[in-house]
Amino acid sequence: MTKLSFIIPCYHSAFTIENVVNEIVSTVKTRKEYSYEIILINDCSPDNVFDVIKKLAEKDKCIKGIALAKNFGQHAALMTGFNFATGEIIICLDDDGQTPANEMFNLIDKINCGYDIVFAKYNKKNHDFFRNIGSKINDAMAQYLLEKPEDLSLMSYFACRRFVIDEAKRYKHSYPYIAGLLLRITNKITNVEVNHRAREIGISGYTLKKLIALWLNGFTAFSIKPLRLATVIGVVCSLIGFLYGWYIVIRKLMDPSVVLGYSSIMSVIVFVGGVIMLMLGMIGEYLGRIYISINSSPQFVIRETINIEEQQRHDDG
Repeated sequence: MTKLSFIIPCYHSAFTIENVVNEIVSTVKTRKEYSYEIILINDCSPDNVFDVIKKLAEKDKCIKGIALAKNFGQHAALMTGFNFATGEIIICLDDDGQTPANEMFNLIDKINCGYDIVFAKYNKKNHDFFRNIGSKINDAMAQYLLEKPEDLSLMSYFACRRFVIDEAKRYKHSYPYIAGLLLRITNKITNVEVNHRAREIGISGYTLKKLIALWLNGFTAFSIKPLRLATVIGVVCSLIGFLYGWYIVIRKLMDPSVVLGYSSIMSVIVFVGGVIMLMLGMIGEYLGRIYISINSSPQFVIRETINIEEQQRHDDG
């Protein structure tokens, strides 16, 4: 019997997570060759979602609960789940019911066809406008920085083989970025189409601040291309400044009556100064993250667990 591990970060989902869990359980039971475990990670949600998780875990020992000590973000919560998953196939999905758990076997059957990772691909997204824009930027970033295939869609709903998770767990630094980790492990990755449901309750937990933090993780944790881009921009700006300087000299020689303009000089200074500050900020972001990683800032800190053996917590924590 093949064991499936479902990993679900929970944030502001006290009214939705029970329906998601029930849908998972009822769907798995339609295929007798599979067993399951469901790992629910409370990412320090301000609502009472962990109380809901406790009640679900009391009814079903296959449901495991983990409460994080503070809000570490969705990707750190997924890494937490990776460290406690014991199944041969791992499925990650959202806590709001928008990712259709009843279509899980579309992904799992594709895994059994020889793929290592299968991402859901939505025929129509029902995210709000802001979240859709964020997804497009994230997709473009992954394509440029992480060499993602152009025709591959990266979604929070995906299934993968055990060895992929074992390899991803080796990443111990403070800023995990799941897409970057998965893309560097294997090239046997594909999409399958599933439906995307409309949100029934609440709003997306991704704020502008969280989206920017996610993009910075992708920029700085898995690629040095931004630094190379900074070098190119620096060379281009230097060339522009050099040519402009020659233009001023030649113009003055050809027409001594020309008065050098204060505004043109200031515009050049402001432009070059802005570029320098931008590049220094980018370098500083890299150095700051290196510093935090050297100081062993934790990916996650667990406050409490439910239905997780103490020995397993000791081995994996």
